Amino acid sequence: MSRHFGQIRQNGYVVRDIDAAMRHWTEVLGVGPFFYIERVPVDEFRYRGEPSAIDVSIALSNSGPLQIELIQLRNDAPSLWGDFLAGGNEGLQHVAYWTETMDEELARIEERGLEIGQSGCIGENGRFVYLLTESHPGTVVEVSEVSGAKGRFFQHIAKAAESWDGNEPIRRI
Repeated sequence: MSRHFGQIRQNGYVVRDIDAAMRHWTEVLGVGPFFYIERVPVDEFRYRGEPSAIDVSIALSNSGPLQIELIQLRNDAPSLWGDFLAGGNEGLQHVAYWTETMDEELARIEERGLEIGQSGCIGENGRFVYLLTESHPGTVVEVSEVSGAKGRFFQHIAKAAESWDGNEPIRRI
């Protein structure tokens, strides 16, 4: 448990081939089902403070209380995910902490002097920020708001994983 952010709720993996990654997780590791969104509608995406027209695919599942996120870029718009790949990396890029009090978290982040590398919003009450905390690959911190529809969707994913019997490993949204 982080004394700054609480419990890690998600591991985010940046991959070059999301279909192959979903197959690996479901067939080799037995984790699933994955809820796959081919084109995620990200509003107000900013990279290092500047607007960026990101195009990204995401797949989500759970292994117990830990959510697994697979991310594949679909364009070359600036992002921390693109920086990660350009650095020769693929795999774990970030850990995420969830909050229902995003404004308070943002104030604490500012108080601590942490810099936001990218941010955006997915739906109602679905803001997220990625902090520039990476001192080696896989240590970016994401803080994600889960008080609205996104939080309910995350609960649905976790519930589906609890009773997953191997059928319908990929569920397209």
